[in-house]
Amino acid sequence: MNIKKQFTGKQLSAALYAALVAFLTYASIYAYRKPFTVATFEGISFGGIPYQTLLVISQVVGYMLSKFYGIKFIAELKRMGRWKTSAVLIGSAWLALLFFALVPPPWGIPFLLLNGFMLGFMWGIVFSYIEGRRATDFIGSALAVSFIFAGGFTRSVAVWLRDLLQLPDVWIGFTTGAVFSIPLIILLFLLEKIPPPDADDISERTIRQPMNKTSRQQLLRQFGWGLLLVTITYLFLTIMRDIRDNFMTNMWNELGYGKKPAIFTQTETITSVIVLAIMSGLVLIRKNILAFRIAHIVITAGFLIAGSSSLLFVSHQMEGALWMQLTGLGLYMAYIPFNCIFFERFIAAFKIAGNVGFLIYIADAWGYLGSVSIMVTKEILKINLNWSAFYSNSVIVFSVIGITGTVLSFLYFNKKYRSLQL
Repeated sequence: MNIKKQFTGKQLSAALYAALVAFLTYASIYAYRKPFTVATFEGISFGGIPYQTLLVISQVVGYMLSKFYGIKFIAELKRMGRWKTSAVLIGSAWLALLFFALVPPPWGIPFLLLNGFMLGFMWGIVFSYIEGRRATDFIGSALAVSFIFAGGFTRSVAVWLRDLLQLPDVWIGFTTGAVFSIPLIILLFLLEKIPPPDADDISERTIRQPMNKTSRQQLLRQFGWGLLLVTITYLFLTIMRDIRDNFMTNMWNELGYGKKPAIFTQTETITSVIVLAIMSGLVLIRKNILAFRIAHIVITAGFLIAGSSSLLFVSHQMEGALWMQLTGLGLYMAYIPFNCIFFERFIAAFKIAGNVGFLIYIADAWGYLGSVSIMVTKEILKINLNWSAFYSNSVIVFSVIGITGTVLSFLYFNKKYRSLQL
């Protein structure tokens, strides 16, 4: 299928512009969330729990709380004033990193919680600029892979700054945020310049609008069981993704690559390019229900790659660096569709007047609750596993659950689509 028959030159230019700006914006936002994790806070613990773990948990708790509140906040988000909201949220998150650096342990914990809460709304805000377009699969994929790339890139910048400036652990997060502050101001301005969906977009992908309480309840009544299956699947994906993301430094150290800061960017960039190529290819599929079905297949394939590579690693048949690369690829093949394609095509296929943010934040809220529960349980029960061993074994179990949930979701939505005769 020739893409030139589907898009005008103006539409292609707008899509490329939106993809680039969305990618760079969210990658820059990550500079206020992840760089502090390169600090291990050696020798500092409270209640027998390492300070680093307490900080990660507190930030994820903040992120989780923002997702639950965001179910309403993002669903009702209006187009006007989004840049002001973004500036307040990111500025508050950065200020929280400053206070985190100024107070002694363990008083940094509430500031990391505040940091996570403020940043948790930003995905929904950025995605609101790009949803409801025929090119959203491509633009959304670029946005979604930004956090694969950014997770590694911002950590590499943080390690470089730490070594160059001999930064204490507590100042790594704030200093990295300072480096990204001016670029982010410019990017928020450029984000506002993304043109709204045109008539062709609305015709093919339905109009996107804020959702009040009544419209949200109606959607849940109509598709509740299917969305429950999706949420359960996404819960385990979020656990897999969040543990890998938060404790990537620990795992690379355990595997013997701790002295190579570029390893973060190298591995995550490769994963980003592959996942972007797979996801953006769905933009060529005009029929929404077909793209929705293919998204299920991609998610299943991702679980298979992550689970099988972890099984090989656990059985000592795969080297650690290759395992990290493949499990990351499989994880994001399964995770990314939910953040850019799955709900976008679901709304379009079933002709729902609403927005993607509402659905993403439902799944995200429960996903982060699961992530927090796993981390807290591991510390309370004093499970004596290093992070790479704990993670690899968890991925095997979660992949089996994820494949089961995805297959059941596929069957449910196919049956629902036929019954509605759309």
